[in-house]
Amino acid sequence: MFKWLKGGAGGLRRNAFILYLAYKDPRMPWYAKAFTICVVAYAFSPIDLIPDFIPILGLLDDVILVPLGISLALKMIPEQVRLDVTAEAEIRRQERKPKFWIVGVIIIIIWIIVAVSLIQFISR
Repeated sequence: MFKWLKGGAGGLRRNAFILYLAYKDPRMPWYAKAFTICVVAYAFSPIDLIPDFIPILGLLDDVILVPLGISLALKMIPEQVRLDVTAEAEIRRQERKPKFWIVGVIIIIIWIIVAVSLIQFISR
């Protein structure tokens, strides 16, 4: 089950990047750009149709509406634009630079220093 979820999340990430690249393409029709902006804004907005604190239903709108919106937005993209941006997304994915794990280590060290300093200050 977790492989399916991980694959689905990766597909959403890939498709969201394709939408981003397509939005920047001048061959995109205005209505497809407008719908793409609405889908991305809803996905990142803290405001939902059904608030997240409502059990089950609160998260269902994110699980259903966001993938549905992405799917519809992808269908609104002209075929040639979709092929071009999909190829560009794949090239960019392969060229992706390695993650800078050292930055993560530095942040963790800073948090450890802050925590130790706070503990020493409180224990005085």
